[in-house]
Amino acid sequence: MPLVATSVVGARASQFSSSASSSARLLPALAHRTRAYRPLMTPAGSGRARLQVRAARLESTGVSVGFRGPQFELPEPMTGKIWTLDDFEGSPALLVMFICNLSICKTSEKRYCKAHLFLHGGLACVAISSNSVVTHPQDGPEHMIVDAEKFKYSFPYLYDEVCPPRYVFPDADPVFSSVSITFFAYFYCCYCTLQSQEAAKAFQAVCTPEFYLFKKDGRRPFELFYHGQFDDSRPGSNVPVTGKDLSHAIDCALSGQEFPFVQRPSVGCSIKWNQ
Repeated sequence: MPLVATSVVGARASQFSSSASSSARLLPALAHRTRAYRPLMTPAGSGRARLQVRAARLESTGVSVGFRGPQFELPEPMTGKIWTLDDFEGSPALLVMFICNLSICKTSEKRYCKAHLFLHGGLACVAISSNSVVTHPQDGPEHMIVDAEKFKYSFPYLYDEVCPPRYVFPDADPVFSSVSITFFAYFYCCYCTLQSQEAAKAFQAVCTPEFYLFKKDGRRPFELFYHGQFDDSRPGSNVPVTGKDLSHAIDCALSGQEFPFVQRPSVGCSIKWNQ
């Protein structure tokens, strides 16, 4: 081998040996540094990797007393019925709750389940799930049905999705022609498109749970009366769940009184938005 070629090969070998030696010295340091971080992918009980998504804790803000209730048209997975704001026109007050499924937010279980205790004096109540099913499939319609049955919700639990148009079969059997294919179109919307989350945007909701108590005087539209916390309890605290703040607000709304206290914002996990 020529002398020049031999020198080049020797130089490259020496450089590779030096780089390998440097890498060997750096690897323990890098390994020590990476141990300070928790990986996003952690082994689940089944042996498969599981993505850990941590939710930010937010306070309910954005709207104030007097805010008019936005129109909505949302499906109820439990029954397939389409609900609108007009369905509650006959009620003197309407409680709108933005929530998520209790299977992933067990700290709110007592709050949602106590909501039926407030349904008196003509108060109407509706819950809406707006979390992205892309990042949180456990908040999807099929899981909403499970929660509604398990916890015996006495109020509609709606999915924040644009409702499809209704179709009928005019030339079909009379019994069949009275049944629309809304369910099939709804199924397609749920699983073949991204949910709109338009209701959460219209209400300016940011967290779950978030409570909106609207009051209606005669033929006037629903106007926001209370937008605050359920009570002083918080996840991890020893404060019992009583619902005293929301209960007091409901009593005032139904009796025509003003809410005498400062409204403290509700605190909960952030709504998961589609990107």
